[in-house]
Amino acid sequence: MTVALAGCGTSGGAGDGVTLKLVAADYDVAGGESSKKYWADLTAAFEADNPGIDVEVQIESWNDVDRKVAEMVEAGKAPDIAQIGAYADYAAAGKLYSADQMLSIPVQSNFLPPLTDAGEMKRTLYGLPFVASTRLLFYNKDLFEDAGITGVPKTWDELKDDAELIKLNTGADYPFALPLGPEEAQAETMMWLLSGGGGYTDELGRYAIDSPQNVKTLEWLKANLVDEGLTGPVAPAKLNRKDAFAAFTRGEVGMLNGHPSLLQAAKKAGVDVGTVALPGRDGPAETAMGVADWIMGFKQNGHRKEIGAFLDYLFSDRNVLEFAGQNNLLPVTVSAQETMRDDAEHADLKEFLEVLPGSVLPPVGKTSWAAASEDIKKNIGEVVGPGGSPARTLSRISQDARAAEAAE
Repeated sequence: MTVALAGCGTSGGAGDGVTLKLVAADYDVAGGESSKKYWADLTAAFEADNPGIDVEVQIESWNDVDRKVAEMVEAGKAPDIAQIGAYADYAAAGKLYSADQMLSIPVQSNFLPPLTDAGEMKRTLYGLPFVASTRLLFYNKDLFEDAGITGVPKTWDELKDDAELIKLNTGADYPFALPLGPEEAQAETMMWLLSGGGGYTDELGRYAIDSPQNVKTLEWLKANLVDEGLTGPVAPAKLNRKDAFAAFTRGEVGMLNGHPSLLQAAKKAGVDVGTVALPGRDGPAETAMGVADWIMGFKQNGHRKEIGAFLDYLFSDRNVLEFAGQNNLLPVTVSAQETMRDDAEHADLKEFLEVLPGSVLPPVGKTSWAAASEDIKKNIGEVVGPGGSPARTLSRISQDARAAEAAE
């Protein structure tokens, strides 16, 4: 869906007749117009407060938005502002304004620290977090009851025991759904690596994909869930997240790792959902995975001042909360998060909100991450399949990632 939303601001004000071009992603998975309405209302209000600055918004589906922006930049027609999935290549090429060149100090200081850490390249913030989410373990309460499970799993061994009971006592196709197919295998993998005390990088931010902790985590997954037939009829390497989530909403999945939007979809489908922190090797995982989408300002048209005014306005609590709330996602600022946490309307997001400030995001500030992520998507599912070798595959992926990192 491509929609142009042209404002009607008057010239002669602070922006002196400037029109900002903004490209944004469509978050309305049901095919509606909620994203279109959000931006239309926001830009109209901004223009009323800022005569002389008009904002033209182009909305694209998530399937197309990153490619469309890349094509615009390549053609020398970069938008002033882009709300997309990645920023690192543009920052590395010197095409973006840094946060301190655009934002007021109160807005800069209000972002949640894990999100700004992920939005930095060489300790400078270029990718501004637009909306966030994190991950919890989802479970079907009815299937737990049918299986005779009275508690929730806190460790990997307890998760395995519960999956065995679901397989034995219910008709669920997937006691535990493990989507390691190419759609988003890098995210599913990261959740497990963090719960095993590892991750994609070490404490210095260097790639550590083949760390001993990571190898042990995937070895446990293979031996205890996949080889035991607890992950369902579709091999993890062939199971995409979208299909796993759809199966959960149909009541076919006992447990899986999910994000806030699945909570909304499952409840709408009549599934009685429970959520809990991801189990770890010896207890609940100490660290959850966070995810953010990004918004950035391009230098090409020289509209630094006007871009900053718009972004300051965008990151007001009212606007941040409205977008996060309508999409069942998490706000990216400290003040908006505190407001949402105290709002009974969003009580079902409380657990997600609690783990976000201490979460770890993928290393999106590395230009090498795009290739490493794609490598993981294509190959990690086979690691837990017949004949798979976690040590061998992680070593090869890690070597390639380190080589690419050294060339940055």
